[in-house]
Amino acid sequence: MSDRFSGHRPQDGADTAGTPWAGRTLTGTGFDGDTGEADGRLARLLDGDDPAPGEVVAALSEARLIVPVVAVPGEVDTSSGIPADASSDMAAVTLVAPDGQRALPAFTSTTALTAWDPQARPVPVTAQRAALAAVQEGCTVIPLDLPPAPGAAAYTLSGSMVWALAMAREWVPAHRDDQVLRAVAATVAPEDDVLAHRLSGTAGELVVELGLRPGLTGPQVQALVTRVGEGLAVDAETRARIDAVTFRLLTA
Repeated sequence: MSDRFSGHRPQDGADTAGTPWAGRTLTGTGFDGDTGEADGRLARLLDGDDPAPGEVVAALSEARLIVPVVAVPGEVDTSSGIPADASSDMAAVTLVAPDGQRALPAFTSTTALTAWDPQARPVPVTAQRAALAAVQEGCTVIPLDLPPAPGAAAYTLSGSMVWALAMAREWVPAHRDDQVLRAVAATVAPEDDVLAHRLSGTAGELVVELGLRPGLTGPQVQALVTRVGEGLAVDAETRARIDAVTFRLLTA
């Protein structure tokens, strides 16, 4: 045991660092009466087949999530000749996929969290707080209720859904988002070779169909598509509402 803890008497009025207990204020989490159960509306959606993303985000905006935190080694004590952890810190769990994508797991209930990792400490937060934490940690997605078995599927909030929750705004599919519609129109307007455009897609994946002036060469088409793509990417607000962009050519 570290010398820091030997002989410590909490009843003497101070913690192990000698800081007095007096004057400290412990604030609640806002979920003092929380039973740890999943929100009913959210649970029903996630238990269904292919729930609509907009409905999931809407339910999450009114639900409580649980973010797991775990102990990570801090100060190392070597006084005994054998390295041992003298202290530890608590940190939120982040996961990294083989492609480098970072994820912040969250759970709808303490039961789901315990099944995934019995050692993790449950921290109840609003979905907005969880989304903000994901953004701050550089995480692009939030998987919900990760199962114990590695590789098993979990409902995953995409980047556009995470940003919508973080900004406390409604989520809509990218091709129906007014911000995205305006941004695409403004980006293609200076392109004289674009005669028409149309948007489609699924959820946060946007498909931009372009009707081009006949006679353009392959390199000219590629350069035009690159300019339009870069024009959409330069606007952070628009970029946050789109998970992926695909370009297609409109046919007569």
